[in-house]
Amino acid sequence: MRWVDAMVAERLDDPPSTHEDVREGGRWTPLQRVKNDALYVLAIAALGATRWLPSGVLRGLGRAVGIAAHALAGAARRTALANVGRVFPELDAARRRVFVRRCFITLGGLLGETVALLRALCPAPLAITPEARAVIDRALLEGRGVVFVSAHLGPWEQVAASLVTAGVPLVTLARESYDPRFSRLYERLRGANGVRVVWRGSAGAATSIVRTLRHGGVLGVPMDLRSRVVSCEVPFLGHDAPTALGPARIALRARAAVVVGTAAPGERGAIVITATRLPAEGQGDAAARALTARINAEISRRILALPHAWVWMHERWTSKATGESAL
Repeated sequence: MRWVDAMVAERLDDPPSTHEDVREGGRWTPLQRVKNDALYVLAIAALGATRWLPSGVLRGLGRAVGIAAHALAGAARRTALANVGRVFPELDAARRRVFVRRCFITLGGLLGETVALLRALCPAPLAITPEARAVIDRALLEGRGVVFVSAHLGPWEQVAASLVTAGVPLVTLARESYDPRFSRLYERLRGANGVRVVWRGSAGAATSIVRTLRHGGVLGVPMDLRSRVVSCEVPFLGHDAPTALGPARIALRARAAVVVGTAAPGERGAIVITATRLPAEGQGDAAARALTARINAEISRRILALPHAWVWMHERWTSKATGESAL
């Protein structure tokens, strides 16, 4: 659901306007109120009508939603085409269009699978490779907590749920939705699978982060999208992009292990969870910037291994991230 939320949010309040962003204490305009109410009612009605359908049917319906979004969401489609052209300049215009259409359809199918997570009988957890499990367990044994960096790649909500099912003490850090009602829906989605959430804008976010790491827990942080926080320009998919500096600062200050883990292609076309430990040492912004660059390099490698399952419609290389918070 997050990729749909991202597209809608960028259409409704792009360029960012603090007085209209409820996450920053603002108010919606009357037009935004009408649009957001309609979108929320539509989303709830769709969830109510489909949540009991078999997973295969939900996946098919999601793919149909992806096809419709590709046809109707012109701005998002153009952004995706531009991003794909930036990263894959060897693709001609026709192949870029095919790539982007496949991306919309893939993410639509993943949306259907995410809806299935709201049911009492959830889809089977993703397998965690033995190598990934060993990486996570060794990091936990050090006792200083783990900053688990992930990405909006493949079934990312199922990745979190699968880690918790496997006994990983995961707490995810997330930004509130542009619509607080969707934030509550995300909490319901994740909470149903035992995934705890720390909202980045909440008053107790910093305390929750410190407590999670001091107690030897795992702090899940997605770092592949542009965000309105303190950022630095480091390469992402081969091009400099504003990237949140806070996770690296947090890891270095806490002396926590840094692990990058995402959905990844496994044997016979299966999707599995893999994880890689990154070196994290030093203090200060230079060390944090170097760690952020290593994180971006690893995330980029993972996206290129599963390219049609990433959110190319996100304006990743537009520099709008200059916030005051390092979270």
